[in-house]
Amino acid sequence: MTEISKTRRIGVHLSTTGGSWTVVERAVEIGANTFQIFSSSPRMWRASAVKPADAKKMSELRALHGIGPVAIHASYLINVCSQTEAVRTNSVAALRGEVERALALHAEFLVLHPGSWKGLTRDEGLHLAAESIRSAAADIDFTGANFHILIENTAGAEFSLGGKLEQVAELVERLRPCAPVAVCLDTCHIHVAGYDIVSDAGYADTMQQVGATIGFDTVKVWHCNDAKAAFGSKLDRHQHIGVGTIGAAPFRRLLHDARFAHCAFIAETPVDNPGDEARNVATLKALAAE
Repeated sequence: MTEISKTRRIGVHLSTTGGSWTVVERAVEIGANTFQIFSSSPRMWRASAVKPADAKKMSELRALHGIGPVAIHASYLINVCSQTEAVRTNSVAALRGEVERALALHAEFLVLHPGSWKGLTRDEGLHLAAESIRSAAADIDFTGANFHILIENTAGAEFSLGGKLEQVAELVERLRPCAPVAVCLDTCHIHVAGYDIVSDAGYADTMQQVGATIGFDTVKVWHCNDAKAAFGSKLDRHQHIGVGTIGAAPFRRLLHDARFAHCAFIAETPVDNPGDEARNVATLKALAAE
C-alpha cells in the first residue's frame, strides 16, 4: 500500500436508511473513510429536523472509525437563481434548512448546485444566486464550525450556472464576506462541459485553469464520477469508475495530484447491482495505490 493510498480520503454517496448514524457503519463495511449523504429527501421541500441522539451517535462512530470529512448534498429542488420569486423563496428556506441540518450533524461540507437562470441573463442569475445564498446563511453563527458551503461546477447545460470554472470562482468570491464557502468539482461535469481531463496535456491545461480561477486550496471535494456521455456533450450522466468516456487513468492522475492531497474524493456512481458502492470505492482505492 502506497503512502498516497493510506492518506487519501475516498468514499461514496450512501443511503441513511435506518437513521443518519447507520451510514457510518455502512461506510466502514465498504472500506470508505469519507462519505456523502442527503440530510432529507432530495425531491421534497419539507424536511425533518435532525434528532440530537442520531447526530451524537454519528459523531461517536465517526471518531471511533476515523471517518471524515462528511459531505451533505443539498436538495435537487433548490434553485437559488430561479427567475420565479416563489421558487427562490422556497429555495432560500430549504437551503437554510440544509445548512442547519449540516451543522447539527457536524458535517464539514454542504454541496450545492448553483441552479438554472433560464429567463434571465447569466449575470442576473449569478447575482440572484449570490443574494439567495447570502439570505439563506444570514444570522447563522458559523463560529467554531469546521464547515463550508461548497459550490459545485455543473455539466454546462444551457442556462445552468456553474458550467464554466470562472462562474464558480465568481460566485465564491461574491459569497466569501458572508459565509464560509469553497468548491466541489465533479469529474463527469468537467468532462462533459468540455474541459479535457483525459489527455496528459488536457489535464495539465484544465488544472492550470482551476488554479487560475478557483485556486487549488479552495477545492475541498472531488466528486469522482465517470461519464456515460461524450466529452463536451453537456449531458450529466454518471458511470462507474473506469468504464465510461473518462476511463481509469484520469482518476489515477487526480488521486496522485499533490495539489489536491487535502481533498475528499467521493463517488456518486450508479447503484445498478448490489455491491456497486463497494466496487467503486475499491476501484478508486486501487488507483490511489498504483
